[in-house]
Amino acid sequence: MSRLTDLIGQAKAKDPQLGADLDREFKVLSGRLSFGLNFERHRPEAVELPQRPVRKGDKVRELPKRGSTNKGKQQLWQVKAIRKIGDGKVADLESLGIGDVEAKSALVDDLVVVAEFRDRIYPGLVSTGKVKRGSGKPFHTVINGENFHVLKALTYTHRGKVDAIYIDPPYNTGAKDWKYNNDYVEGDDLYRHSKWLAFMERRLLLAKELLNPDNSVLIVTIDEKEYLRLGLLLEQIFPDGDVSMVTSVISAKGAVRPGRFSRVEENIFFVFFGSATVKWWKSNMLPSGSDDDTRNAAQEMAPIEWLLLRRREPTSVRSARPNQFYPIFVSAGSGQIHSIGDAITPDIPRQSVKAPSGTVALWPLKPDGTEMLWGLTPEVLRRNWADGFVRVNNWKPAKKTGSIQYLQTGVIAKIRSGDITITGRLEDGSVVGHVSVGTSAGTSPKRVWNMKSHNAETGGTNLISALIPGRRFPFPKSLYAVEDALRFVVADKREAVILDFFSGSGTTAHAVMRLNRQDGGHRQCISVTNNEVSAAQQDELRAEGLRPGDVEWEQWGICDHITKPRVAAAITGKTPDGVPIKGDYKFTDEFPMAEGFNESAEFFTLTYETSISVSHNMAFSRIAPLLWMRAGSRGKRIDKLPAEGWAVVEAYGLLVDVDAVTPFIKAANKTEGLRVAYIVTDDDRRFQAIARRLPISVDPVRLYESYLTNFSFASGD
Repeated sequence: MSRLTDLIGQAKAKDPQLGADLDREFKVLSGRLSFGLNFERHRPEAVELPQRPVRKGDKVRELPKRGSTNKGKQQLWQVKAIRKIGDGKVADLESLGIGDVEAKSALVDDLVVVAEFRDRIYPGLVSTGKVKRGSGKPFHTVINGENFHVLKALTYTHRGKVDAIYIDPPYNTGAKDWKYNNDYVEGDDLYRHSKWLAFMERRLLLAKELLNPDNSVLIVTIDEKEYLRLGLLLEQIFPDGDVSMVTSVISAKGAVRPGRFSRVEENIFFVFFGSATVKWWKSNMLPSGSDDDTRNAAQEMAPIEWLLLRRREPTSVRSARPNQFYPIFVSAGSGQIHSIGDAITPDIPRQSVKAPSGTVALWPLKPDGTEMLWGLTPEVLRRNWADGFVRVNNWKPAKKTGSIQYLQTGVIAKIRSGDITITGRLEDGSVVGHVSVGTSAGTSPKRVWNMKSHNAETGGTNLISALIPGRRFPFPKSLYAVEDALRFVVADKREAVILDFFSGSGTTAHAVMRLNRQDGGHRQCISVTNNEVSAAQQDELRAEGLRPGDVEWEQWGICDHITKPRVAAAITGKTPDGVPIKGDYKFTDEFPMAEGFNESAEFFTLTYETSISVSHNMAFSRIAPLLWMRAGSRGKRIDKLPAEGWAVVEAYGLLVDVDAVTPFIKAANKTEGLRVAYIVTDDDRRFQAIARRLPISVDPVRLYESYLTNFSFASGD
């Protein structure tokens, strides 16, 4: 190993980039697990950006000549200068890679920008349209872009905030269903599985940063080609997660495999984090065909469901209801409730309250220290505690932390009526029990699903044909299958943020709208897809003299041709031609598709900015959507730098001129539901002084320091 280190040092002295590449690969090999899933990470992925203007310093490839069906040359070049010649532009290029440096010139129109995943990116978003029907609700968002880079962008807006991720990644069938480094991965590729694992690992590591570690779920669908490797990869990336696999029948007819069993199913991995649980429902998902299914399944007897006492809504801050801000004293050793204190008024600092000897005071605080509210007044909580309906969960003596749980009024009423049977009490006096036999209160879903609604043809292909007639998408998921999978993990989260970064036809967003309609929820979905044109159609378009980046080419891409029109049609109840959609939604919630949904959605395309343009306010219009998304994707958006030096809308505020801080603070104090205040300044002391004047419920964010810091690291391996 030491000899290798010396050789790498010599390589760095002669060629810094080559030396850095060798050092990175050496670290990967030396850190490889002795046991578990081992695979090659390969060279960093690269993606072509046909709609991105060519700039000095960019990495580029040459596009094939118009009319040619050949793929463009894969050699990478760096743009050293751009010169104007007549009506066109010429770029002076220098070769990149190992070997002698070459130089040449090429028309800018014949070049395409390439981003490698180890490159730094500074993302922005450009709106490409919207549909607005859901007054007061957050917008669903559809983002057209390479999903790895969009996930990087979301680390600024949604780090640790996502409640559920549902993805249907490429199944790696060998039938040109996905690309690695701009090449389709063929079935006879010896490194097919290794490339797929490297591709997935990079994206799942970013997904890990986005999921709420305290309570969230990752859902991944897959078939037999990669389910074994995916299972190991999930165990490896998420050691703290609880991985479970469901087998779901998607076609009773089956896909005939000569000499093998017919495939009727696919697999769904659920990875649970923190306190996330499966919510019981009316079906056990494996009906026998009898009307007694639900009653028989109910005999499994659901346990009592405890809820967190601390309120989580942005509006449930201390000042909103002073009588619900008080200490709960917990014995430091046992973790049991010792006593419940009285509410204190907003003018009294909580630090002034002394805890009885040997106890710790627990307050309703967010992880960032924001003072929130308990869900009950101290008088009601004391009464419920005496009856065993309040407890401390997950007590950690070393850290002296834990969460307060309680039983809702409805659950207590069922205990009083006998619908819930109490079977005992824990050492702290809290009750233990379950739903009484014969009581209809939902059932535990099984790990094998055989639901008529999950048929991929009727719930997927046929549904898309009704929404966007004449447009085809290969192997869409059944709307109702995705709806059920999400229901089990976000049924009790009506404000949930759900992400799908392999969104394809947009089924996940559609399913979230269905769930919202069923319980009045305000869940929002972030859908991410690229604008890839199918392999067969690419050959036809190239033969017509078209290339990626041309309007006539891009209009056939998956995002523009399928995803956006499908989401818009679902909301409006009309096809892209303005005709009311024919047919009804089935199962759970049955109504005409022409009714649409009381929802809103906005469509964006990812852009690539420079750090200089961002820090000098020249990219604000492209950064603005990210600021809006970080504040919850609701209400108006500040798309331009305000002439007054500040602006405040429903969910966030922007202060550009720190000398205008007084009217900005006044407006912030008057705006109910304000979540974030963006303050543009290079002076950290000034920022801290302004932040102290904001309401405690408002999160102060310094621009552009927070943005640039988040992205000022190399992407990828």
